[in-house]
Amino acid sequence: MSLGFDETLKSVAETLVANCRAHREMEGLAELYAPDAVSVEAIAMDPNLPRETVGVDAIRGKHEWWKNTFDVSNEQVVGPYLYGDDRFSVIFNTHTVHRESGEASDMSAIGVYTVRDGKIAREEFFYAL
Repeated sequence: MSLGFDETLKSVAETLVANCRAHREMEGLAELYAPDAVSVEAIAMDPNLPRETVGVDAIRGKHEWWKNTFDVSNEQVVGPYLYGDDRFSVIFNTHTVHRESGEASDMSAIGVYTVRDGKIAREEFFYAL
C-alpha cells in the first residue's frame, strides 16, 4: 500500500538516513541541504557554538566540531518518519565519550527536517531527558 507521500521528500529522507547509517553525513551536506539551511539544537552544545546555525558551511563546521569532540559508538538511526509534503523525522540513539573529559553518556534525539525545493531547509533537534 502506498501512502502517497511526495517522492522527493521520500528520496531526501531515505538518503539522509542512509548517509547517517554509513557515517557519510558530511558527504551528503552539499547534495541534500539548501545553501541557506538552518540547523537548530535544543540547547547550546558548546559555549562557542550557537543553538542556531545558518548555512551549509556553518552546518559543516558543526559536524566537524561533533566529530572532533566525541567518540561515538552503538549508533542507531531509526526512520525516516514522513509527515505531510515537506517534513520528516529521524531518531538518533548514540553512546558518546567526550574526548577531552572522558565522560560517557547515552543520548537520544529526534531530528525534524523541513524540505523545500528538494533540499533540507531546516533541521531541529529534540533531546530525551
